[in-house]
Amino acid sequence: MTLNEQAAVDLGAIRRLRPLVHNITNFVVMNETANVLLALGALPVMAHAPEEVAEMVSVAGALVLNIGTLSKEWVESMKVAGRRANEVGVPVVLDPVGAGATTMRTRLSLEILEVIKVDIVRGNAAEVAALTGMAAEIRGVESLAAGASIDSGAALAHTRGCVVAVTGPVDVVTDGRRIAAISNGHRMLTRVTGTGCMASAMTGAFAAVQKDCFLAAVGALVAFGLAGEMAAEVADEKPGTFHVEIYNAISALTPEKLRFEAKVELA
Repeated sequence: MTLNEQAAVDLGAIRRLRPLVHNITNFVVMNETANVLLALGALPVMAHAPEEVAEMVSVAGALVLNIGTLSKEWVESMKVAGRRANEVGVPVVLDPVGAGATTMRTRLSLEILEVIKVDIVRGNAAEVAALTGMAAEIRGVESLAAGASIDSGAALAHTRGCVVAVTGPVDVVTDGRRIAAISNGHRMLTRVTGTGCMASAMTGAFAAVQKDCFLAAVGALVAFGLAGEMAAEVADEKPGTFHVEIYNAISALTPEKLRFEAKVELA
């Protein structure tokens, strides 16, 4: 089965099974990521209290950890939830938002990777480079220099034993052995806040139905990139319109569109 055919099958599985995706995420994108998951066909839950996260993740299909707005308390909740997810076999996605921008963000991202078996890291090129110790230019939480996405992604995948999904003009997904390049997407995705976080949430949904995390990450980024193209056709360069249309496009995605319009190949 080709990568685009597998993505199509997995989208159908999400729509059929409606997996619960547990998000410990940031204040900026809670609404956006919840709506993206609903539009995709999954069920979102945003539970952060340390008293409940272990119980919540035990009934989830995937756990998505996003460090966009950091606090020590939330990081502790992430560790509690992540350890429980590992115990019960729930896949874990980490979005190391702004890793490399500050010492705290880099350190806490690496702490999470040390104490939790993370299945998929989804970040931009600079964030992934920071987690491997490579130099990368960061402003705020945005990547300014893409760098060597394949090299840094493969290095992190080998070091941490995970799948790494590096988003950019061309998305790269690697498990250190397989490498996929995804050309779906649109520049308007950089004009709306939280699109990277949306991609991470969707990665959780795909991981909930696809045990091969490499295929899950590929499917999620193909779907999100294609939705970005669809939304841009309607938005006519208007960021506010695009923000609304991205939800409509994700909802309108079909397995057939992924099968025939995915721009993905093994590198």
